[in-house]
Amino acid sequence: MRSVRRAGGRRRSLVATGDVDALAPLLHDGFVHHRPDSTVRPKAEWLADVRAALVPLAGMRVEIRHVPGEGDHVVVHSRRRLPGAGPGIEPEIEVVDIWRLDEGLIAEAWEIIEPVAQASANLTWWEPADHRPGQEPEAAA
Repeated sequence: MRSVRRAGGRRRSLVATGDVDALAPLLHDGFVHHRPDSTVRPKAEWLADVRAALVPLAGMRVEIRHVPGEGDHVVVHSRRRLPGAGPGIEPEIEVVDIWRLDEGLIAEAWEIIEPVAQASANLTWWEPADHRPGQEPEAAA
């Protein structure tokens, strides 16, 4: 569990400092990042993606909310906030990271991201978009 705490702390400092190299030692050499669209990225490609994402995410605040774990799997639930375009406006997302550990390092990661402002629409994800709460019907052409 110590490696998980270390990883969570380094991820928060990663956002604050932009130091992606501080995260690399926590990843297993065979690390794979899985996305909801079934794409996967190996360690080097994922670190490059993270490095590129830090520019638009400058100033993001990360609040770790829960870190349950069992066996070689750990779940990290966080809320992330970006500085807004105006007073009191801060876009927020809820993120669930699932990590599989191997030899104390993160070997696999899955990540689910949900914009907080769209959460109610996702309660009826199976309905057509124009019938979801908060969605405006499209005008007829």
